[in-house]
Amino acid sequence: MEPFQEIYVLNKRLKLLHTQDGFKTSIDSVFLASACPAKAGDKLLDMGCGVGGAGLCVLSRVEGLNLTGVEIQADHAKLAQENALANRMQDRCEFVTSDIREFRRERAFDHVICNPPYLEAGKHLRSPSEEKATAMGHEHSDLSIQDWVDTAFYCLKPRGSLTIIHRADMMHKIMQALGTRFGNIEVFPLWPKDGEAAKRVVIRCGRERKSPTTLHAGLILHNKDGSYSSGAENILRDAGALF
Repeated sequence: MEPFQEIYVLNKRLKLLHTQDGFKTSIDSVFLASACPAKAGDKLLDMGCGVGGAGLCVLSRVEGLNLTGVEIQADHAKLAQENALANRMQDRCEFVTSDIREFRRERAFDHVICNPPYLEAGKHLRSPSEEKATAMGHEHSDLSIQDWVDTAFYCLKPRGSLTIIHRADMMHKIMQALGTRFGNIEVFPLWPKDGEAAKRVVIRCGRERKSPTTLHAGLILHNKDGSYSSGAENILRDAGALF
């Protein structure tokens, strides 16, 4: 039996198991969850959910929210369900094994979140681990940012929200994929330290909305000594909202 690693997030409010070679729940998942504007009674879709980290973080913050996770790796989807059970959230969760391009529930969700693979296929050395290769984007070389956005648009209710976390240098591709179908676009940079270039960016937008784009001041993640800033601690420990 494959060994699992156990981690805790949100000041130990949430326990998560993940495989040693597959997708790793990181602080990116927590920041993605903190940016989702979900409220009680809403339906949330987590595309490429891995072991459920981001979606379950949203559920821990929002009572009465229902989550559907879509994950291409069956063992990860199974582990996501086990994580939901371990955190007593199983009654509000469903996890589906599917390629996101083949998942179809038209206008079923109020919110979509996703953390697409950061490494484009064909541009980096492929991991020898099949699980890690898939999680990092080294498999399914034809899967693009456009596919993630297209699926979100199909699944979102009118005026529903899409929230993405990605590398800052991919922002232009995300904006191109959003096109004119999404509006009220909010860009939130995550700065590693004061004076350093952003490596991550959170983008939140709404289907069929027309408001102009907003560039937020963003959040500095670390103090000069490497410790987390108070703003980052509010997200990572206290489950605060990013914006």
